[in-house]
Amino acid sequence: MIESRDGGQALEVRVRHEVIRIEPWGADSLRVRVGRHGVADDVPGALLAAKPSDVDIEVAEETGRIVNGALTGVVELVPTDTGVTPVLRFLRTATGEELLAEQRAHFWWPGARLFQPHGGGYSRLEQRFRAYPGERLFGLGQHPHGRLDQKGMVLDLVQRNGEVSIPFLVSSRGYGFLWNLPATGRVELAENGTRWVADSARQLDYWVTAGDTPADILSRYADATGHAPMLPEWASGFWQSKLRYRSQDELLSVVREHRRRGLPLSVIVVDFFHWTHLGDWRFDPAEWPDPQGMLAELAELGVRLLVSVWPTVSPLSENYAAMRDAGLLVATEQGVPLHAPWHDKGMGVEMPVAFYDPTEPRAREFVWDRVRRGYYDLGVRAFWLDGCEPELQPGHPHNLSFAAGPGTEVANLYPMANARTFHEGALAEGDGDVVLLSRSAWAGSQRYGAAVWSGDIPATWESLRAQVRAGLNIALSGIPWWTTDIGGFHGGDPESEEYRELMVRWFSYGAFCPLFRLHGVREPRTPFGPEMTGGPNEVWSYGERALELIRRTLALRERLRPYLLAQMRVAHETGVPPMRPLFVDFPGDAATWDVDSEFLLGPDVLVAPVLEPGARSRSVYLPRGTTWTDAGTGEVHEGGTVVEADAPLERIPVFLRAGADVPVAEPFPDRQ
Repeated sequence: MIESRDGGQALEVRVRHEVIRIEPWGADSLRVRVGRHGVADDVPGALLAAKPSDVDIEVAEETGRIVNGALTGVVELVPTDTGVTPVLRFLRTATGEELLAEQRAHFWWPGARLFQPHGGGYSRLEQRFRAYPGERLFGLGQHPHGRLDQKGMVLDLVQRNGEVSIPFLVSSRGYGFLWNLPATGRVELAENGTRWVADSARQLDYWVTAGDTPADILSRYADATGHAPMLPEWASGFWQSKLRYRSQDELLSVVREHRRRGLPLSVIVVDFFHWTHLGDWRFDPAEWPDPQGMLAELAELGVRLLVSVWPTVSPLSENYAAMRDAGLLVATEQGVPLHAPWHDKGMGVEMPVAFYDPTEPRAREFVWDRVRRGYYDLGVRAFWLDGCEPELQPGHPHNLSFAAGPGTEVANLYPMANARTFHEGALAEGDGDVVLLSRSAWAGSQRYGAAVWSGDIPATWESLRAQVRAGLNIALSGIPWWTTDIGGFHGGDPESEEYRELMVRWFSYGAFCPLFRLHGVREPRTPFGPEMTGGPNEVWSYGERALELIRRTLALRERLRPYLLAQMRVAHETGVPPMRPLFVDFPGDAATWDVDSEFLLGPDVLVAPVLEPGARSRSVYLPRGTTWTDAGTGEVHEGGTVVEADAPLERIPVFLRAGADVPVAEPFPDRQ
């Protein structure tokens, strides 16, 4: 049975116990929910409430059609040997072109969807769609596999360090698709079909939007899941970090040295183990005796403090018993509710620790109250949300139990809910300028001001190459604020000339990323624990030659900041990220869809990072439809061409679109 519901605002299909609800959800967009016996409204997801839309619905005996602007949804009851089965298709309204269609798994059974119940109203869920020759798929968050086009990949839908699961895709066919389920599972983007799998959930939920351009699709997605706030001006500068500054004196000495040398610095970072115990959410007075005085000096020097705040709670914490007894910690389906081993202060040996439950409103209020008293009231306005996947050991989210539901159904939204704690807490203080640097994210994290960095990555050229694609994919997943650990996280010898070259090249790339942050645990490293640190990781740690080149890159970033902030405003208003693949601005140029080692920063700056050791030139594709000026040489090139661009160690190839006035050029010297 197919019928119009809610006064012509929804299309509903009932076949045996299956109920399909198709309704408008934002301009040119449709949401599809499928349940057994009915469709629930209280299942966690990323979509914000939708405003009523002007839709057209037509119902016939075997078909139904719903039109919302540029997107048309068609449902057909297909006869099979085992009875009729519903199949949906999504069309471009203006042309009738098929954008996406469900696909039956077998002519007999199952159909396009599969519910495999395992009790209590929960099922393993599958949803299948057709594959299309030549289709390219982008997004899906951030992954270290080093590919931009996701077609052909099989990816786990799970949060891990360095792997950020955001189940949103942008298709070269002109649609965007959100798998609106935070359940663990996987997606298979195969040549013979696409399959989305949720290990356990109550109902299927997905969202489709249509757009003439990728920018249209990204704007619709931001409207549906939330726009990022405006990035504060101070956050656009250089962030200095290492694992780790162990005391107030050590940290302040680095800031003073920056100022003595006349080097730009916007943010300095306090990493983990600065606390008394994990879950106390305050400075250890033995190492940080006067944090208020420290913050006052930093403010006088024009530097902000970023503080690492973990969601983990040690049994030794002053807050553990109260949180445990009030039900504010993540529970387990079986066993003791402790989820990872940790060697923290006061622990003679490694001990298990818990995580707070950010899907519980009372837990968010409790944690923010402690964070406010421990950091915010002192003047801290930037929080580093580390380990927020959460960092389980072993990585079994299926055994977790949240206020929002079982871990298998909701675990992937943990980083988004954790960011919500800090965003809403700051807003309650009347403060909209708090920045959150998060190691993970889910769909909608951007609306809570969550920036993401690419996690604990290796300090290698291969890793640098992967970052370029990872950053572009997460930008296409709705996260406009992104960065890497410049130089990589794991390793790197400051005395090595080979590593110094990598550091210089990574800095040059990092200057064009939305956020610009140096971090890592350099050689020599010490064992994990409260006393750990790494080798030097300040910009002057890599020799005089590298310092001179890095100094010029720091100056370049300062010149870029007004342009970057203008692009951040565009991201805030439209959802189009500042750093993006070439095809976002040039979708009609077929060649741009294959370019995966260049990117645009806003509409006017094309960046081609150097990704190979020893390289002093690289080929660059320049999109057609305009001319491009080499910012290093002033040479003008026609679009639609490949040029071999000079890339001395002093600079990476950067090209300016015709008419652009962005101060990239100079003070780079001639190649020596």
